[in-house]
Amino acid sequence: MRIDPSIHELLQTGIAIPAHPLALDERRKLDERRQRALSRYYIDAGAGGLAVGVHATQFAIHDPQCGLYQPVLTIAAEEMHRADTERDVPLIRIGGICGQTGQAVGEAAILSELRYHAGLLNLGAMKGASEDAVVEHCHAVAEVIPVFGFYLAPAIGGLELPFRFWQRFAEIENVLAIKVATFDHYQTIDVVRALAEAGRDDVALYTGNDDNIVLDLLTPYRFKVADRQVEYRFAGGLLGHWAVWTKKAVELLAECRHISATGGSVPMDMMRCAIEVTDMNAVLFDAANHFAGCIPGILEVLCRQRLLAGNWCLDPDEALSAGQCNEIDRVCAAYPHLTDDDFVAENIDLWLAG
Repeated sequence: MRIDPSIHELLQTGIAIPAHPLALDERRKLDERRQRALSRYYIDAGAGGLAVGVHATQFAIHDPQCGLYQPVLTIAAEEMHRADTERDVPLIRIGGICGQTGQAVGEAAILSELRYHAGLLNLGAMKGASEDAVVEHCHAVAEVIPVFGFYLAPAIGGLELPFRFWQRFAEIENVLAIKVATFDHYQTIDVVRALAEAGRDDVALYTGNDDNIVLDLLTPYRFKVADRQVEYRFAGGLLGHWAVWTKKAVELLAECRHISATGGSVPMDMMRCAIEVTDMNAVLFDAANHFAGCIPGILEVLCRQRLLAGNWCLDPDEALSAGQCNEIDRVCAAYPHLTDDDFVAENIDLWLAG
């Protein structure tokens, strides 16, 4: 499966891609009605695509014994297909890929069969493998489906991937985009500079740096390669943070892209907004407790908006950290201009009705 030029163009233009959570009932079983409602919310909020089977969807669904990977990916695909029948621009479908090479290639085949456009390649299962083995793994998956590279922060299960790895990754023809979620400016620069050194100006960059969302979207990355200056920018975001308050996230991305396109100075209000977004994310992702409550934090906000019936995770021990609920209260009260409660309240009955 090769890269679709129209999908490539859309990703280069820049879109908001929420990392799709998993809707469970009180028995911790899939709640299909609310799973579909979430997809409808993101689509109506203006998201340009959905990422499913990723961290926010809970990596446990990749366990074959769980039995949820294909059903959850199918539900999202059906909702995007339904929406596409009434749109001029298709929704971009990104599916998460995990595991060692055999599992990863198998998941890539499932995504291709479900007509996903790319696989977001989580390399966490390759921990301890040589760089050559990891590169070969990426090549094998890219033979099946276009690849959305993923630099996942080691703090939440990712690998440290050096500059040289990203140079070699950029040589893979079927690489469509890269999500940088290192929470580390040094490692972020490594990825962007590797693309520059490899001459890949056709690979879209998407931020997953939850501690630096707004500034990533506003910052030009300029490098001298041979005898010329080259500049890269993050086109959009693929974020768990954008799984909540999504309408405001779409508006924020549009504003950032407008500022970048005009080439002028970044307004001071946008710099303030960058700090507000990071403050919200610190609470949502439970940074104070090493991200232990990051998925329950997302689910809690969706529960308060009535999109979910509860903040249940597949793992009963995965829950909000002490004090996290109060902190969510705080940031919602402090930054109401960054929430979309009114939009959700106006439409939730329609999304739940199907």
